[in-house]
Amino acid sequence: MSENVRFVRMGIGEGSVQYEEAWAEQQRLHALRVADEIPDTVLLLEHPPVYTAGKRTNPEDRPLDGTPVVEVNRGGEITWHGPGQLIGYPIVKLPDPIDVVAYVRRLEEALIRSCTEFGIGSSRVEGRSGVWVLGEAIPNAVVDPSQVIEIGKLTLRMGLPLGIDPRLAGPEYAPSNAGQRGDDRKLAAIGVRVARGVTMHGFALNCNPDMTWFDRIVPCGIRDAGVASVSSELNRDFGVAEALPVVEKHLRDVFAQLPEPALAR
Repeated sequence: MSENVRFVRMGIGEGSVQYEEAWAEQQRLHALRVADEIPDTVLLLEHPPVYTAGKRTNPEDRPLDGTPVVEVNRGGEITWHGPGQLIGYPIVKLPDPIDVVAYVRRLEEALIRSCTEFGIGSSRVEGRSGVWVLGEAIPNAVVDPSQVIEIGKLTLRMGLPLGIDPRLAGPEYAPSNAGQRGDDRKLAAIGVRVARGVTMHGFALNCNPDMTWFDRIVPCGIRDAGVASVSSELNRDFGVAEALPVVEKHLRDVFAQLPEPALAR
């Protein structure tokens, strides 16, 4: 990626952007980026309250009260977006060969660095995208051998499905939490799509949202962990406006490390 990545602060607070409007803008920019008519562009914004469901959403994870859900073509499952949450939609041309996992890890890295600057220790968790605050270790916990899968030199703990990308269980990832520590808490969700070599969708960082919105769904289909916000972890109010310049800085840094993609022909 070029260091000339463009950041567009599309709207926060009273200027928050309806999901459908942001989606239309993503599609417009995506077409332009595929044609090399614009540089890599990152939209940063806030949404009014909305539930969105990725392609792997299970029916039982949706709101029980019939609250409307917007169907989207990103990966992942159901989540909520709304006030107090910083949304990032990078429209980025990836270098060949396309490596979506590496791209997701860069998003995670930018957010982990941001959380460190906020004063929060965060991490990855094997088999789960996003940025997490790990639960407290359980004294004398012993992993249940029946929940460990051996694949060559790779060990997957707590019954993670076969076929998981080995890069999701490396030394940079904490093992899954079941039986080893208390509930992990997700600070930032990530769900992306890559079409014609260019990314869409992105991340959502919980700054100071009303967390009760998550009570109506099973966020990201994960039942053995919770959600958290920067405000709840710092025990003080921490809004989107405070997070915005820090996240932008770290996104710029990690994206600058990507190789330049070939120009369209």
